[in-house]
Amino acid sequence: MGGNRQFPHTDYFFHSGFGNWRGYHSPHDGEDRSGSRNFYNLGREFRLEAARERAKEMAVFALIVLTSAWPVLYMVVTVVKLLSKGRPLQ
Repeated sequence: MGGNRQFPHTDYFFHSGFGNWRGYHSPHDGEDRSGSRNFYNLGREFRLEAARERAKEMAVFALIVLTSAWPVLYMVVTVVKLLSKGRPLQ
């Protein structure tokens, strides 16, 4: 049973396509910034984008609230006008 095991076949000659890569890795990837600076910029960009999205959502929410409040305000004004005329409710 030990000699009949089926393992997946592996391609040991796989090359990932780095071309002329010789083992040198630049920590900056062509930029003059450190890793913590890049992380800070990424966080700042995320917060700015989140603030823009939040502003859009608040504008849509305000529009929905105003649209929903219009009939209620109109009803209150109508009732006040009706009661100010002094007519009985019958």
